[in-house]
Amino acid sequence: MTDAIYPQVRIVSARFLRPDTVEQLLNRLVQVGGIRRMSINGPSLPATVPYGPARGKPNPHPDRKAIRVGNQDVQLQVQVGTIILELEDESYIPAIGEAVDEVFAEKDFSCTVQQGRYMKTRPSMSDYARYGPDADREILGIVDPRRKDGPVIIQGTK
Repeated sequence: MTDAIYPQVRIVSARFLRPDTVEQLLNRLVQVGGIRRMSINGPSLPATVPYGPARGKPNPHPDRKAIRVGNQDVQLQVQVGTIILELEDESYIPAIGEAVDEVFAEKDFSCTVQQGRYMKTRPSMSDYARYGPDADREILGIVDPRRKDGPVIIQGTK
């Protein structure tokens, strides 16, 4: 295992993104390439109402739908507000900025691209407790250990 430090980029929108905008942005980012890991963050869109008088009934939220990223269908489970990317190297950052600007050029709100450290690079104690000593380092820090279902893995188009 190498201790290489990969650059990370966070795409922060001024508003929550609609599924069609998310689909357009993710497809544009996949075309740019150089992405090792990606995390899509925002408030959860549960399939059923979690509390209140309608508890257990279907949640008819219009943003909970399947989108097509590359050649794969992905079910949106969050209302997307932030996208975090871990890249192969820094040479992809300008192309990602251009892709984001291209998608948001016709929108009436802004989006910023920030560079920094946003994902864990080493397993924590909770990762060890959940996944054990032989955990896949590619998903550490980007999955919720309390979730029963695993992460959605989008295969690259090479």
